[in-house]
Amino acid sequence: MANRLALESSPYLLQHKDNPVDWYPWGKEAFAKAHAENKPVFLSIGYSTCHWCHVMEHESFETERVADALNRDFVSIKVDREERPDVDDIYMQAVQMMTGQGGWPLSLFLSPDGRPFYGGTYFPPDDRWGRPGFLRILGAIAEAWRTRREELESSAEEMLGHLRAEAGAATEAAARPGPELLTAAVASLERQFDAARGGFGGAPKFPPTMRLELLIRVWRRTGDARTREMVETTLRAMAAGGMYDQVGGGFHRYSVDADWLVPHFEKMLYDNAMLARLYVVAHRAFGDAEYARVARETLDYLLAEMTPPGGGFFAAQDADSGGEEGTFYVWNPKSLEAAVGADAAPVVAARFGVTPRGNFEHGETVLSVVRSVSELAADFGRSEDEIAAILRDARRRMYEVRAKRVWPGTDDKLLTDWTALAISAFALAGRVLEEPRYEAAARDAAGRILGNAMRDGRLLHRPTPLPSAGASGSAQDIPGFATDYAYFIEALLDLYEATFEPRHFREAVRLQRVFDAEYEDPRGGYFLSAAGHDGLIVRPKESYDGATPSSNAVAASNLLRLALFTGEHSYRERADRIFAAFAPLLARVPTAFPRLLAAIDLASSAPREVVLAGETGREDFEALRKTAFASPNPDRVLAHADPASPVPELAGLLEGRAAREGRAAAYVCEGFACKAPVTDPADLRRLLDA
Repeated sequence: MANRLALESSPYLLQHKDNPVDWYPWGKEAFAKAHAENKPVFLSIGYSTCHWCHVMEHESFETERVADALNRDFVSIKVDREERPDVDDIYMQAVQMMTGQGGWPLSLFLSPDGRPFYGGTYFPPDDRWGRPGFLRILGAIAEAWRTRREELESSAEEMLGHLRAEAGAATEAAARPGPELLTAAVASLERQFDAARGGFGGAPKFPPTMRLELLIRVWRRTGDARTREMVETTLRAMAAGGMYDQVGGGFHRYSVDADWLVPHFEKMLYDNAMLARLYVVAHRAFGDAEYARVARETLDYLLAEMTPPGGGFFAAQDADSGGEEGTFYVWNPKSLEAAVGADAAPVVAARFGVTPRGNFEHGETVLSVVRSVSELAADFGRSEDEIAAILRDARRRMYEVRAKRVWPGTDDKLLTDWTALAISAFALAGRVLEEPRYEAAARDAAGRILGNAMRDGRLLHRPTPLPSAGASGSAQDIPGFATDYAYFIEALLDLYEATFEPRHFREAVRLQRVFDAEYEDPRGGYFLSAAGHDGLIVRPKESYDGATPSSNAVAASNLLRLALFTGEHSYRERADRIFAAFAPLLARVPTAFPRLLAAIDLASSAPREVVLAGETGREDFEALRKTAFASPNPDRVLAHADPASPVPELAGLLEGRAAREGRAAAYVCEGFACKAPVTDPADLRRLLDA
C-alpha cells in the first residue's frame, strides 16, 4: 500500500511512495505529529538521480525491519533537495558541523520543532566499512530519546545556536573588498592546480566551471600565460575524459578519479548549462574550434534529451540503468563492433580506449579520447579526413544502438533556477555560435517560466505539475527562492541582450523590485527564502559557490548590470552592500567565491555601455551585433535603440542614439564619457577590446 508520498509530484518522492516507511513530505503535519506523539523526527534528504540514495532506499527503506523501527519510534520526513534547497541548506550545514563532511543521502535526527541533534549521510543497514549500521543508530537514538532526552535537547539547542551564528557571519559588514582578492584567489588556484591532468586538487574531481570562467576573465585582463594554461589544460582534459559523454554529448556529474576518466554517471541540467556556457566563453576568448564543438554537442544533448514540449529543461538524468550504474554508457569490443561494423571497430576502439580488459566493471569501457585524429591517421595509414568521417559515422551508429538500451530515468521537474542557467547558456551560444535554434530554445524556456511559473507576479521555484505529468492533484506550488530570482533575472538580461526584446528587460526590472522587497537583508545580501517559507529553524543565506553559483553573487552582478543599463545608482549601492557583507568570508577563502569575485572585478573595471541603433535584420546592423558578441570583453552591457519599441527603464541610455546617415551605428560609453559613434564593425571591435 502506497504511503503519503504517492500524493507528491517530485520524482524523488514518488520513488519512495511504496516504501513500508510511513513517510511524510516536509510540512506542518509531520512536525505536529512529532509533537503530539513526543517522538524525534528522522529527516532524509536526497534527489532522484543520486546513486547512494537509491542504495540506501533498497537496503533500508524498502525493508520491513527498518520500517518497523522508524514507524514505531520516529516521524519520518522525506525531502527532495532540488525542490527545497532551503531545507537542504540548513541541514547540510548541520551535518557538516557535526561530521566535517556532507553529501547525499543526508540523514538527520531532529527534535519535534526541527532542531538537529545527530546526523550523517549514507548509513548501511548493518555495521559495515567502519560505519555504524542504520538499525543500530535507530535503536540507540530511540533509547536516548526515552532515557536521556535532556542531553539530546541540549545538543539540538547548541546546534541551533551554531546555525544562527553561521547565518549571522555571512552579514558582518566590512569595507568593500577590492580586486586584490583576485590576485590572492589566482595564486591559491595555482597552488592547487593539477598541471598534468587539469583541475584543482585530486580525486574526486568536479567540473570547476565558475573558477575557470573567473580565470578567463583574469587572463583577458593580464595576459598571464599560466592563467590561460590552467584553463585550457582543464577544458581539454574534461572534454577528452569519460566525464564527457563521447557518444551523446553532455557532461556527467563528476569524475571519481583524478584523470576525468570514470564518472559518477548522473547528468545534471545545471552542470551542462554552466559548462556549455563556459566552453562558449572559452571559444570566444581563445578562438579554439574544439571548445565550440563541445558547447554545441552539450547544448544539442539538452535539446534532444532534456527538453519537453513547450520549452524549458528537465532537471536531471539518473546514473543508473536497470538497477546498475553506468551500464547505458559503457562499451566492450563485442558491443562496439556490433554497433559500428568490423571495418570501423579497430579505429573507434583505438580512439576511445576500448579493450578486452576495459577500465570499468565487468570488462566494460568508459569511453575517453586516447588517440587524436592525426595519430589514428598515422596508425591506420589513412587520411585525417577519412578518420574523421569514420568517427562521425561511428558516433551516430553508437548513439542509435545505445538508444535501444534501458535508458536512465529522467527527473522531469521543471525548476526555475536551473532552467534560467540554461537560458543564459543558450542565449549566449545562439549569438556567439550563430545558431538561431539555440536562441529560440532560450526564448521558449523563458516564455514557459513567465507563463507558468508565476503567481501574483512572483516567481515559483516549481509550479504544480499538470495531472498529465504525473501529479496527483494534491501537490503544491513551491514559492521561489533567491536562486530563482537571481538566476532568472540574469537570464532575462542575457536574453534581452541576445534578442533586444523589451519584454525581457522590463520583466528583469520588475522581478528585481520583488526580490528586493521580499528577500533583501537590510545588512546586505539576500536570504535564500522569503519570510513566508514554512517550518525553517533559521532563515538561510547563500554565501559560497557550490555546484551552482551563490544567489548573492549572481544578484551582485545583476545589480551592477542594471545600474549600467538604467543609470540608477541605488542598484550599485545594493551590490556594494553584498560585497561588504561577505567581505570577511571572502578574505578567508577567496577561491570559494569565484562568481562574487567576478562581480567585484566588474565593479572595479571600466565597463562599456554599448547601444546599437538601426533596424534589426539588416546586414549593417547584424554585422555590428555579431561584433559585439564576438568580443571576449565581458565588461559591457548591450542595448538597442529602437524608436518603434521604447523601453522607459532604458530611456537615459538610449536617448539621442540613432542610425547615422541611414547606416546602423554603435555608441560606446565608458566611465560617464562616450566615444564618437561608429558604423564600421572593425572600429567597434577596437573600442570593445581596448
